[in-house]
Amino acid sequence: MASYRHTIDGAGQARSEADTPSSRVMRFGLDQPLRLDSGQLIAPLQIGYQTYGMLNADRSNAILVCHALTGDQHVASDNPVTGKPGWWETVVGPGKPIDTNRFFVICSNVVGGCMGSTGPASTNPETGEPYGLALPLITIPDMVRAQAMLVDALGIDQLFCVAGGSMGGMQVLQWAVAYPERVFTALPIATGPRHSSQNIAFHEVGRQAIMADPDWLAGRYLAEGTSPRKGLAVARMAAHITYMSDEGLHRKFGRNLQDRDRVAFGFDADFQIESYLRHQGLTFVERFDANSYLYVTRAMDYFDIAADYGGRLANAFMGSKTRFCIVSFTSDWLFPTVESKTVVRALNASGASVSFVEIETDRGHDAFLLDEPVLFASIRGFLSSAAAARWK
Repeated sequence: MASYRHTIDGAGQARSEADTPSSRVMRFGLDQPLRLDSGQLIAPLQIGYQTYGMLNADRSNAILVCHALTGDQHVASDNPVTGKPGWWETVVGPGKPIDTNRFFVICSNVVGGCMGSTGPASTNPETGEPYGLALPLITIPDMVRAQAMLVDALGIDQLFCVAGGSMGGMQVLQWAVAYPERVFTALPIATGPRHSSQNIAFHEVGRQAIMADPDWLAGRYLAEGTSPRKGLAVARMAAHITYMSDEGLHRKFGRNLQDRDRVAFGFDADFQIESYLRHQGLTFVERFDANSYLYVTRAMDYFDIAADYGGRLANAFMGSKTRFCIVSFTSDWLFPTVESKTVVRALNASGASVSFVEIETDRGHDAFLLDEPVLFASIRGFLSSAAAARWK
């Protein structure tokens, strides 16, 4: 029934991860549907997840790490498709800022993703084919509801911390709003309380690139044994530019030529930055599903916490006992510091406990994934201080 997943351009491992992930799996039956913001239900539901460290006796040391747009549950273990180290191994692990000698870390693939949680690449039990566009649209609150179902199934009442960057930071904020009594500390990094019109515009360019690819086939490409590789690669290239900064791009690439002494007067990759972006696009299509890209970017676009609270963000956090640490980066123009300050002001207005760190770097939005010592020190200090208060 699912043999088509192993026939597309050598990407069989990526396709099989949608149904049978190389991680732990939590399954919910027809009697436990995920209720979506759209009013629709998903049942049965599957969530792919990983855990690291040990849960303590009173189940009070759990940290939920939420991944960004193209991330997954393999936060601190090798990715089964690419073989590369986990996307936040600089932060999560024994003796690291999120110390797995001390904390029990959970990371799940978001609903709508393609690494084991129910998404458009998953097999629809009613048809035996991939859901494709038959899957209802997903929102950030929907992702968080699914994570709450997972946390419930693991027998954890309160999370010591929910942490994540970018789209992961959106999930952190949503957790703090939707389940304030279940979040002792919140660590949203390089994120904001809603998606800006500029960010929506960049996402729309990517989605249109995918849908314009003749191999997209109105979302039915997996069932037809093809893949919109070119469109997805272009979407990735456009998005990747937004993750960097002008200063960082200039420092890393400048106008340096790629394997040549002079321009070739053609449309091959004359410049190093062109070659770099093409490489990013080509490697991305081996590990990510194009329809998932449509769904997850749309979820980010719809995110707007204040919209449900009379347009006033402070109302969303009113009465919250959660301790917050908000982190931004000076060169991040995708989620600039002003977005983080908006959250900080709202938390102050609501009377919540909040600290704020702006880190100077030329690495842009992706700085939260890179070797940033100030970020590491900030995370370690925040968690240590909160742990002293929690277990005094």
